[in-house]
Amino acid sequence: MVQLNFAKSADGLIPAIVQEYSTGQVLMLAYINRLSWEKTLETGKAHYWSRSRQSLWLKGESSGHVQLIRRILVDCDDDTVIFQVEQLGGAACHTGHKSCFYRRLVGDALQIEGEKVFDPVKVYGKES
Repeated sequence: MVQLNFAKSADGLIPAIVQEYSTGQVLMLAYINRLSWEKTLETGKAHYWSRSRQSLWLKGESSGHVQLIRRILVDCDDDTVIFQVEQLGGAACHTGHKSCFYRRLVGDALQIEGEKVFDPVKVYGKES
């Protein structure tokens, strides 16, 4: 198994940039530790480490919007990865948008780009 350099950070986490495989669109940024890395390689589905819950997190376990790994790129220092994924359900963001990067800086304000793909209240039972 490819060994990443989790020791570089005090908390053992490294960034995982997530792109849609077919378009290259950046969907989200998450963090992985050794356990989530191993589960991702084992299952072919993106697993992350939830910093807020302090637990392993299978992307889509609540929403059904699973990320199937199509390609993984590793940087030259072995401390950042790019997961190129097939995003099931059409959205990566818990707010219902396709990408977590749905807001653009315009002057001194953020402008929303694109429409929501799903209603987070219907999926999670609460507003995100």
